[in-house]
Amino acid sequence: MIDLPTVRDRFTAIRSALPRAGIFYAVKANPTPEVVELLAAEGCSFDVASPAEIDLCLARGAAPETISYSNPIKKARDIAYAYGRGVRLFVSDSEQDVLALAEHAPGASVMLRILVNSKGSTYPFGKKFGCSPEMATDLLRLASESGLVPLGVAFHAGSQQLDPGGWDAAIADAALVTAKLRAEGLSLTTVNLGGGLPAGYLEQPPPLSVYGAAITASIERHFGDLKPHVMIEPGRAIVAESGVIRSEVVLVARKSYSDERRWVFLDIGRYGGLAETEGEAIAYPLRTSRDGGPVGPVVIAGPTCDADDVLYQNTCYQLPLELRAGDHVDLLGAGAYTASYSSVAFNGFPPLATHCVR
Repeated sequence: MIDLPTVRDRFTAIRSALPRAGIFYAVKANPTPEVVELLAAEGCSFDVASPAEIDLCLARGAAPETISYSNPIKKARDIAYAYGRGVRLFVSDSEQDVLALAEHAPGASVMLRILVNSKGSTYPFGKKFGCSPEMATDLLRLASESGLVPLGVAFHAGSQQLDPGGWDAAIADAALVTAKLRAEGLSLTTVNLGGGLPAGYLEQPPPLSVYGAAITASIERHFGDLKPHVMIEPGRAIVAESGVIRSEVVLVARKSYSDERRWVFLDIGRYGGLAETEGEAIAYPLRTSRDGGPVGPVVIAGPTCDADDVLYQNTCYQLPLELRAGDHVDLLGAGAYTASYSSVAFNGFPPLATHCVR
């Protein structure tokens, strides 16, 4: 269940925390059409990663000029498709992709994504996306020489970034690239801060206003009087807290007479939409139909015949001792990266359905 008023409230909170920033919702976090439609009506822009996400946004009221094709890994025919649908803003991180953009999206604007140290985030991105600032500088020159519009530098501080200062080092790198090219007569106008704004789960991060203040101060410190246009691509921070998943207890069991912990098996697991429980990185708050009575420690697992389908063994969850098969366990804060991560039908279990409350 997705509560649409909460989506609106979270979007408004981000806009208040970063009033100068263009907000591009990361559609991959929750591509429910009603969510996209609401955000389009609120004036939000969109960060997309595929032609299907482009089609979704356009069908739900987004204008082509509000869409950024921010995935640096894309086929030439997908670039051409996006360009044909009116998209003119792209993110790249490689020479091959820049040249493909020049051929299939002539005259489009491009941002170069740099590698960052995403310390402080729950999900660091490693080295899959981005290139060194030196390479980004060269590729922005190449973009200009190839007929593209070099717009600026992009990066991502890591998903669920808990450190308000987690954007600072990358902002500093972006400012250096911008200054170097400006000295050569190539004026970059924009910095794309990517995603990373966190949501509240078992532990609450600092308020969004703290992140906004830290990011604004960092931009002022590193860019000085030549402040760039700012883009940010939140996903989780907009939709996570709007969602609740109602699961049913399939079985409660013990593995030995001496083990204090019960195993609680739910009818949803890692393949049904809870992929972010891998490594127990995201710990959802839980609410049960038996709350209020005595509790005890549990291991929580999913229903499939896969040994990896165990959600929480190390995170300390205490659930009611009276919990039985057929009872409900609600996972709160489950609006991001759940239905969009759900498998097609592993083990015959259907993908996670989504219903919206207005």
